[in-house]
Amino acid sequence: MVKKMDPADKYSIGVISDTHGQIPSGVPQAFKNVDLIIHAGDIGDEAVLDELLKIAPVTAVRGNMDFGNWASQLPETEIIKMGHIVLVVLHIVNRLNADPEKAGYKAVISGHTHRPDVYEKNGVTFINPGSASYPKFGHPGSVALIHIKGDNLNVELIRLQN
Repeated sequence: MVKKMDPADKYSIGVISDTHGQIPSGVPQAFKNVDLIIHAGDIGDEAVLDELLKIAPVTAVRGNMDFGNWASQLPETEIIKMGHIVLVVLHIVNRLNADPEKAGYKAVISGHTHRPDVYEKNGVTFINPGSASYPKFGHPGSVALIHIKGDNLNVELIRLQN
């Protein structure tokens, strides 16, 4: 199923992943005024989604470490249409079972690695916000902001303050 956002000239989306049950204190400020928050899995606790809902509407996918009744209700993959832009969200990017370019995705959003990364391949932007709560490999806690205006998509990685 494809989720569609109300038509608008521009959108601001907060992207978070790998919270493992905790929301760092810098997240509400980083996501101030976003239209949507996307959680790319390994949420850890339903309370995380409840806290994010206090900031903005939330779309979330189940990660490999999400268990329980609340988690079983989350999809493994979500497709979101925002104006002319189509985003696909899943926790582990290697589990994407479609060619993103042929499927018409403008961006693929994932988590799992705990490493922030943004790159483009064949016209598709791949976004991993890193881990908000448990960064690895010397990276700081981080989230991402996606700015959409018309057919243009820009990504900003945000380093969270302790």
